[in-house]
Amino acid sequence: MTMKLHCFGESGNAYKAALTLQLADAEWEPVYVDFFNGGGRTPEFLALNVMGEVPVLEDGDIVLTQSGVIQDYISSKTGKLGGQSAAERREVLRWVFFDNHKVSSVAGNLRFLMNFLPEDKRNPDVIAFQAGRLKAALKVLEKQLDGREWVATENITIADIALAGYLYYPEPFTFDRADYPNIDTWLDRIAAQPGWKAPYDLMPGSPADRA
Repeated sequence: MTMKLHCFGESGNAYKAALTLQLADAEWEPVYVDFFNGGGRTPEFLALNVMGEVPVLEDGDIVLTQSGVIQDYISSKTGKLGGQSAAERREVLRWVFFDNHKVSSVAGNLRFLMNFLPEDKRNPDVIAFQAGRLKAALKVLEKQLDGREWVATENITIADIALAGYLYYPEPFTFDRADYPNIDTWLDRIAAQPGWKAPYDLMPGSPADRA
């Protein structure tokens, strides 16, 4: 049965789920959510996810929300992109949680504040504060990748996909790959995986559609 991922191209969290499906070679299809025109607030969508957010994964009668949960489900179902032991799975989840709390949450806010919020509402002090938080988190990731190919285990896992999700977006949000050589080569390594696609090539919806 083909899984359905409710998503839109601008969402880094949806991209993490979509890329996990893609790299796990799962059978799936995107379902576009017109988020910027209220698509996440319709009664039909809120019936799927009371949080009003993407991603939402439908697999038959199973409905899942939150990117980390969806990634873990895909990994468990396909037997791919997870740890090979209970200890490795805990290490994978440790880095997924680090991403969700320290990297994606900050990068996502920054990217929204700097690109999608009207210019007259952009607060430079908030942007500077968030940029500092992102820099600190990326320093941790840069250190973790020193001398190793993948974040959590000897193979690519959902932890790598989670942490990389927002870092492939082209809009400026104070992240420059040149500042992080280990992250830079790691992003290239992920992009070399069979089936990899950039966010706007993998999911429907992009800023160009709303220009």
